[in-house]
Parts: sequence; C-alpha cells; structure tokens
Amino acid sequence: MSVTRRDFLGTGAAAAAAAAGLALPRVASAAPLVSADDIPRPARVAAARRPIVLCSANGFYRDNPAGSPIKKAYDMVVAGADPLDAAIAGVNIVELDPNDMTVGLGGLPNEDGVVQLAASCMHGPTKRAGAVGCLEDIATPSLVAKAVMDHTDHIFLVGAGAKKFALQLGFKEQNLLTEKSREAWLKWKSRLNPSDSWLDVPDDSAPSRRPRVTPTPQHGAPEQPGDGSHVFIDERGVPHTFGTINMNVVDANGDIGSVTTTSGLSWKIPGRVGDSPIIGAGQYCDNGVGAAGSTGRGEANIKVCGAFLAVELMRQGKSPEEALLEVMRRVIAMTEKRLLDDKGRPYFDLSYYAVSKEGRYAGSSAYEGGNFAVADAGGARLEPTVFLFKRDERPRPR
Repeated sequence: MSVTRRDFLGTGAAAAAAAAGLALPRVASAAPLVSADDIPRPARVAAARRPIVLCSANGFYRDNPAGSPIKKAYDMVVAGADPLDAAIAGVNIVELDPNDMTVGLGGLPNEDGVVQLAASCMHGPTKRAGAVGCLEDIATPSLVAKAVMDHTDHIFLVGAGAKKFALQLGFKEQNLLTEKSREAWLKWKSRLNPSDSWLDVPDDSAPSRRPRVTPTPQHGAPEQPGDGSHVFIDERGVPHTFGTINMNVVDANGDIGSVTTTSGLSWKIPGRVGDSPIIGAGQYCDNGVGAAGSTGRGEANIKVCGAFLAVELMRQGKSPEEALLEVMRRVIAMTEKRLLDDKGRPYFDLSYYAVSKEGRYAGSSAYEGGNFAVADAGGARLEPTVFLFKRDERPRPR
C-alpha cells in the first residue's frame, strides 16, 4: 500500500485552499515527589532562540536526520512558511509512513480491526483551532483538522461526519490497515488477553481492581528503543502502541503553531478518543506565551488539560521545564489508585513538550530515559527529558 506524491499534494491543496490573557491562579501541587535539588536537568540548557521546532522523539530519524519530520518543519519555517503549515508538513511524513504503527497509515487498529485516527491543531496568530476524532480511511488527520479550522465555524468533528467532511474537500479515501498491522491485529485477537481495554468489574460494583498497566521497556521490549514511537512487544509477541507525534513551531517573529496526531491506543474500544484531538490536552498554543503538547496515556492527560496547564504556568513565569514537571505532578495527583504503585508512582508513561514564545524549551517524562526532538540554528537533534523518577524506580506490574 503506498501513497504517491501526487495524492499527497492533491490532498494537501484541497485541505488548505482557504488558508491564508487569561491567567489562572497558581496550581496547588500535591506533596512534592522529589525535592527541587533532586530534579535531574538536561545535560545542556540551550539559550532561547528562534525559529525553533520542538516535537516528540519520533519526529527525529536517527538513521536519516536530514529526512526527519522536525527537519522538514524547521527548513520550511526558516524559508518563511507559516508555523502551523510547517508543523503539519512535518507530521505528515509520519502520518504517511506505512511502517509507523502509531500514527496515520499503518497505525494499529481498534479491537474490531478498524484504524481510527485523531488530530488537533492551533494557529497562534489568528487564535484558531481545529480537530477531528475517530476518523477512518483518511491518512492525514492533521490536514483534516486544519481544514475544519479553515473552512468551518466549528472546532471538532468526529466519526462519520468528519470523514464525510474530508471527502467533500477532496481528501483521498484509502484502507489504512496495512498487511503488517492486520497481522498484528490477528495475533492480538487470537490471544485475547489481560492487556485489552476492558476492566474487570467485581460483583459488588466497586471500582475495578485490575490495574491498566502499560508495557514498558522493563516488561515489554521496545520495537525501536528510544525513538519516541512507544511501540512495545508483550510477552506473547503482540505489539502495543501508545504513540503520537506532537510538534510545536515558533517562527522568527515569535508566531506559533502546534499540532498533535495519532492512531491512538492499540486495540482500543471502538469510539475511544484520547487526548490528541482535544484542544488544551493533546496540544495548545497561545501566541503571547508559547505552546505545549503531549504523548502517552491520553486518559491521564485529559483530566488535567495538560497542554493548556503547561502554557498557563509559563504565562505565570515558570520556565518550560518547571511548567512540565508541575503538570506531571498534577497528573499523578489526579490518577486513580489502580494506576499507581504503593509509593504513588504511575504504571503508565506520559511525556510533555513545551516551548516559549522566546524559544526556551523542555521535554519531560515521569521516568528517566525519555528523549524529545528539537531543531534550531544548532541543528536537529534529540535531547533528554527532565523527569520525576529514576529509571530503577519504575514499578513492575502487579
């Protein structure tokens, strides 16, 4: 299954045809999980600079840096492109890659074997936004989200209505289930298992007792270690994805665009929507402050509106690093007990990315070992995330 340059350019042209201070009170944190002196810092703290592009680690290709999505976005914004157009062009590379099982074409399907995609975007200069959820048969949901922003008075379209809208605008319908992802679904289906999305509800109707445990490098081997795609193989050989790509762009003038796109949690209940298409959760930008986004367990992020909260904390004067660590603390404080160990550490992974209008930036994760991608005048590269817990503090599944 392939997507030609002609198909991609035609779809993009159709979708882009019409394109042309509220401060929250300070958030009351849970009890500090670590002291300020114990918080690990990136090895190198870059000076603020712009233009700059920040994204999840799967936007940087170690084996082909020049062909990386983040490099595409950076080159475009340096050449004068609109920051949102640059961000979307970057993530389109991942959406159209049939070998990436976490975003767009070839993404792992829901439990019925259907690939359902989601994306959202924001344009700082015009204060506009667009989103789609449960989108089927269209490989570039980021472009459909932008089309919602450009062509309608709405922000969020879902399901059959989102697909109908995309087809009306000339997007190409295609089967998003590749042979590789179909075989993975058949393997999962043949071994229906304790890692599906259904909870075990006890007879007394009390909250479920089975924790939802995300496979991690400690109890599931990553297919591509460190690439940010969050693809893990469980002990039965079944792949699981928690991957997404978030990309944020600040141009030379300080104008901002942000986008997040995903195929969502593998083997999810049909109709499940995570944080990626939710404005303020999966991504958010404010042209006067900065942008933020997330990848990982969407259900945990939705409850704190993590991207919005990170931007608001930066508005209050926190650095991107400080803002993201505070957001992660709020996530843990809002997490139900079944997803935490007895020391209050999450079983799941969730990463955040934030960049200020001035060009300061950071990436964060709950556990040591994460990376994020950045591109600026110093080139495109991976940098380590700041984190709350060391690698050996990650809890094992119960």
